Amino acid sequence: QVRLVESGGGLVQAGGSLRLSCAASGRTFSSYVMCWFRQVPGKEREFVAAIRWSGGRTYYADSVVKGRFTISRDNAVYLQMNSLKPEDTAVYYCAGTSGYSSSYSLVREYDYWGQGTQVTVSS
Repeated sequence: QVRLVESGGGLVQAGGSLRLSCAASGRTFSSYVMCWFRQVPGKEREFVAAIRWSGGRTYYADSVVKGRFTISRDNAVYLQMNSLKPEDTAVYYCAGTSGYSSSYSLVREYDYWGQGTQVTVSS
């Protein structure tokens, strides 16, 4: 059974940093693309970044990240978030897919999802 578990969320002041982690289990993820989405109440889930587990190729939502976030992986998938802003406040979700895409930025492309971790940035 595939399981994705996010951690690392919390409350941080604007300008601060957080590192989110996603622990994946239940299958071999070496051929997977893993990603981070975020969602605020009343809005659609928004793509943040993705990484190909094998090879490490990355994909970013430039309009969201603007050089502030970095996705990486070793035994887990990480999202390093720097220079956080109040508008980054959201529930952040980890997801994975074995499928192919040119951008990996759509919710429907992902097969597995974590339960989410809350990130709150105070002004």
